[in-house]
Amino acid sequence: MASSDQTKKSFKLRSQRWFDDPEDPGMTALYVERFLNFGMTRGELQSGKPIIGIAQTGSDIAPCNRHHLALAERVKAGIRDAGGIPLEFPIHPIQETGKRPTAALDRNLAYLSLVEILHGYPMDGVVLTAGCDKTTPAVLMGAATVNIPAIVLSGGPMLDGHWKGRLTGSGTIVWEGRKLLAEGKIDYDGFMELVASSSTSVGHCNTMGTALSMNSLAEALGMSLPGCAAIPGPYRERGQIAHATGKRIVEMVHENLRPSDIMTREAFENAIIAASALGASTNCPPHIIAIARHMGVELKIEDWDRLGHDIPLLVDCQPAGRFLGEAFHRAGGVPAVMKELLDAGKLHGGVMTVTGRSLASNVETLEEPDREVIRPYSTPLKEKAGFAILSGNIFDSAVMKISVIDKAFRNRFLSNPPGVFEGKVVVFEGPEDYHDRIEDPSLGIDEHTVLVIRNCGPVGYPGSAEVVNMQPPAALLKAGIDSLPTMGDGRQSGTSASPSILNVSPEAVVGGGLALLKSGDPIRIDLNTRKVDLLIPEAELAARRAAWQPPKLVNKTPWEEIQRSMIGQLGTGGCLEPATLYLDVLNTRGESRHNH
Repeated sequence: MASSDQTKKSFKLRSQRWFDDPEDPGMTALYVERFLNFGMTRGELQSGKPIIGIAQTGSDIAPCNRHHLALAERVKAGIRDAGGIPLEFPIHPIQETGKRPTAALDRNLAYLSLVEILHGYPMDGVVLTAGCDKTTPAVLMGAATVNIPAIVLSGGPMLDGHWKGRLTGSGTIVWEGRKLLAEGKIDYDGFMELVASSSTSVGHCNTMGTALSMNSLAEALGMSLPGCAAIPGPYRERGQIAHATGKRIVEMVHENLRPSDIMTREAFENAIIAASALGASTNCPPHIIAIARHMGVELKIEDWDRLGHDIPLLVDCQPAGRFLGEAFHRAGGVPAVMKELLDAGKLHGGVMTVTGRSLASNVETLEEPDREVIRPYSTPLKEKAGFAILSGNIFDSAVMKISVIDKAFRNRFLSNPPGVFEGKVVVFEGPEDYHDRIEDPSLGIDEHTVLVIRNCGPVGYPGSAEVVNMQPPAALLKAGIDSLPTMGDGRQSGTSASPSILNVSPEAVVGGGLALLKSGDPIRIDLNTRKVDLLIPEAELAARRAAWQPPKLVNKTPWEEIQRSMIGQLGTGGCLEPATLYLDVLNTRGESRHNH
């Protein structure tokens, strides 16, 4: 059986275990012959050149990533020019705006599929195509688990949107449009035209939503070529960097430069700090924590507050600012932000990146950025603009994005005393309940109300849904109160400027404290101490907890049942918990046995 023990054989390239093992001609012939049937040659497969996979996330049902179908041709050209052999393959699609019940349900499914492909097929390295929100963490999680040379190629944001002489940012304009519709200022057709104006070209959201945030953080982690994240999808530079990415992955294979060399604890700390400066999405903490866990790096939700809260907002980009992706790219993109942070002494400059050089080396010769879009560290848009990580007597952790708290919200809800709000809760059992009852006057919703939504987390929804950014009833909107404090065990779109308390962990359906709330309960939110407490006697809270019964959950697909059975909470990354035990699988568990 020695000839079948693939883990003990020494080869220059991993792909040679399949395509060029003279000691096992029977299996080698079986592997080789079928890869010839679409025109490849034995000479290519047995040339000793690296076999490079291209993980294709683009398809007709993933429109934000669809242009990767064309970009892959430039990647292939780069791989060929550098002396590699490209093999393109699909992974499970994830489209944020198209998948029901939520695209978050499929992040872990795409991760699993990529692990199986990278582990079980003859690849020496991989180009990870990314774009729409969950595709970026999914491919990075998979690359971390298998730990072969890998590099991220982002798809880039759409071109800027315009409507009646103003910029319209994808996603962000939806929330504004909903308020205008509720107030009767626009009708259905006007709403559709307003929102559609933001979707201008190939690419993902052009705001600093989750897509641009996560692709920027992939670059901040060192997993993309400098400047890759922000190049708009239609720009010629996008095809050019696709070619450069293809060339670079071949070099990385020869250097054996792997994710474990790049995604270190220091790199994750850099990503947290960069997220604050970018005004990044509240979806970033669970995604970055998930990538770290699959990399075997300890990273906790509290690190986002400890490391990032005091970092200022440097990037003037919607929803926290004014501009969109094109301006961010032209201003200097992620490299300019990283240099600003590095010069301020806030980053680990010595971390390795996919260039084969350190972060500091990558940015040392950058020119001055456009200071209207990327501000100096000394004169930022906002001071202390990172994430606040909250806890209290009804949950262990939650996330609040400080950079989107505007002056009006702070004056109305967080000024008496400063940083503190006391009010009553009105509880909704999910988005359907919210939409059914938000206009019910008997709820007594006023400016002292906290809107709470539950049963929307990883287990409850399932998958955790972007439903926490609830707008007030129309009567308050017409009175000039365009937002209320909101809280929930689900998530919020990264394109939303609502300063909600999100990702509450543990969630209600697994017994988290939100399950114990009743409408009318008094609550205190203190951003100074990072505490959210229900102001009822402990004995009453204990009695409610003792009386609580878990709800009956209905699964609509096999995957919903499988994921619900093993998924963790958002505070720890929303990972499939058994999967987090599979680290660096090729080194720790070896190659799989032959298939015949």
